[in-house]
Amino acid sequence: MNACRRHFGPDYTAGGKDCGEYPFATTYEGAAGSLYDPEQLRNNYSVMALDSTQNQAAGTLLGQFLTTSRLIDGPDDGFLVQIVP
Repeated sequence: MNACRRHFGPDYTAGGKDCGEYPFATTYEGAAGSLYDPEQLRNNYSVMALDSTQNQAAGTLLGQFLTTSRLIDGPDDGFLVQIVP
């Protein structure tokens, strides 16, 4: 992802890293959100170079959540994310 290259350098993937994004890339609030909503603030997201195995496992779990919860694409399929320490 361009944001990770910009923040962590072109070789951020060295040592098995992926670019993790929050809000999730699968949501309209993700890094591409301003493409969908011109009123959304640009660069209103966070990125971090994460362990590739863990990041991909989290992506798999998120995909399973979206599928089993039957979340598709529309105004009635919103969800909240609660971060629990």
